[in-house]
Amino acid sequence: MKRLTAVLLATVILFCTAGCAHRTEQPARFRVVTSFYPLYIMALNITDGVSGVQVDNMAGQQTGCLHDYQLQSQDMKNIEQADVFVINGAGMESFMNKVTSQLPKLRVINSSDGIPLLKDQTGEANPHIWVSITNAIRQVTNIAEGLAEADPANAAAYRKNAEEYVAKLSILRKKMHEELSGISNRDIITFHEAFPYFAEEFGLNIVKVVNREPDSQPSARELAQTIKLVRGSGIKTIFAEPQYPKSAANIIAKESGAAVYSLDPAVTGENRKDAYLTAMENNLTVLKQALK
Repeated sequence: MKRLTAVLLATVILFCTAGCAHRTEQPARFRVVTSFYPLYIMALNITDGVSGVQVDNMAGQQTGCLHDYQLQSQDMKNIEQADVFVINGAGMESFMNKVTSQLPKLRVINSSDGIPLLKDQTGEANPHIWVSITNAIRQVTNIAEGLAEADPANAAAYRKNAEEYVAKLSILRKKMHEELSGISNRDIITFHEAFPYFAEEFGLNIVKVVNREPDSQPSARELAQTIKLVRGSGIKTIFAEPQYPKSAANIIAKESGAAVYSLDPAVTGENRKDAYLTAMENNLTVLKQALK
């Protein structure tokens, strides 16, 4: 009996070992690390189906914009192991001096290259370029070319994937322009500096940005001034973001009679290639309802 048991155990181990060996993933041949979520989605589309390529997102799926982001030791380890580090640029990654000083040989793809920048309320460059679909298209092209240069064996695949994704973005951009063209009420108030590029693309007028930084709260004075502005201007729509609390927006809405809606800058979400497209489709639906 003991001998039979030993034989059976050996057989189970043999099959298990064979099965486990079959399922073991091979180490990535080429590793791409993106600084935060919008770039991660772009990179997923550009590298789709390319063998041996791994894409990781440094800041995580739910971090949001990298305002005042503090690099952790694990972040540096993650970046150090990358073949390329894909950044938004335009000042979004304020920590890049630290990265480049510690990793001088790191290959960095700056997706903002060649994109005209708008100024924020302080006169600095506004880094939220991806919220414009036109700019997102340029970023996708920049990333694809950077990956093609870094990994020339797969250059054709990166460019083909980028062309296919750009085609989807272009179709959505055309749809949004067509469906928003008849809207006459275009004055809006937002709670973050994320939407100037989006507003410029679709002809919206941002009358006021209540909070420059999304994770802060407006002062009582600023709330009072905004309520007065809304009452006097006839503005009917206030746009908050799904990533942050709507408490201040709700106060302004209650005191002014305006309605609160959500616009998504696509800085958080699921691990899905169509996440940006879905976010912009949802924004179209919201705008058509809010500005009718």
